[in-house]
This record gives sequence, C-alpha cells and structure tokens, in this order.
Amino acid sequence: MIAAETVLLLSFAVVLYRFFRGPTQWDRLLAYNSASNRVIVILAIVAILTKQDIYLDVAIVYAALSFLGLVILARFTERGEGYR
Repeated sequence: MIAAETVLLLSFAVVLYRFFRGPTQWDRLLAYNSASNRVIVILAIVAILTKQDIYLDVAIVYAALSFLGLVILARFTERGEGYR
C-alpha cells in the first residue's frame, strides 16, 4: 500500500505542476478535477489502512463538494470573466 500512496503523491505533484503552469483555464480546471480525484483515493486508502470509517465519510463529502465546485468553475469559465 505504501507504494500505491507514493505513486499517487508523485502523480499529484505532476497534476499540481499542470494546475499552476497550465496554458489555458481549461487545463487548470482539468488539473483541479484530477487533483480532487487523487485526494479522494488517498483518503480511501488511509481509511483502509487505519480501519476508520470517518475517512470514507470525509471522502464522500469531499467528492460531492469537488464536483459542485467543478461545475461552478466550468460555468464561470464558459461564460467568460467579463459576463454580466
């Protein structure tokens, strides 16, 4: 399991690079979604390793809020910043 967490954290670093250096807003939005998915998987792995259900509850709430945030940011990006 430690190897899986290490691979996830390394891929998380690559996603953060894309988030901060993405050439377009859509690249940054996809990196946000990908980073959120990795955080959810890491929380699930931690829940399995520690045998505590609270981490799964946190992962579910985080997934719901992440999806809502992604939809809001996508709509804002689609309309453009100058839209009134």
